[in-house]
Amino acid sequence: MEICHPHNLNQKPDQVKPYGIRISLPRGATFGDLLGKDWEQHHWFTTFEERDQTLNDMASEHLYSRQGDRPRLIFESIEMPEESDSN
Repeated sequence: MEICHPHNLNQKPDQVKPYGIRISLPRGATFGDLLGKDWEQHHWFTTFEERDQTLNDMASEHLYSRQGDRPRLIFESIEMPEESDSN
């Protein structure tokens, strides 16, 4: 069965996507009571430009947010470690 929306994260990607965004909760966030204090989510991208554009969008005030609302998540750009050839 095909996935309806490509942004769903329930399958491993078919291609290498070394540029990522780690999303986590700030210390003391009450949402951590629901998700777990060490909750984090990763999104992976083929290019760093795509990653950085998405990161800017995720961390910005969104069109339908109330005025003054700010995301209460931590967004970090990350890169997948290169696999070693020692195997």
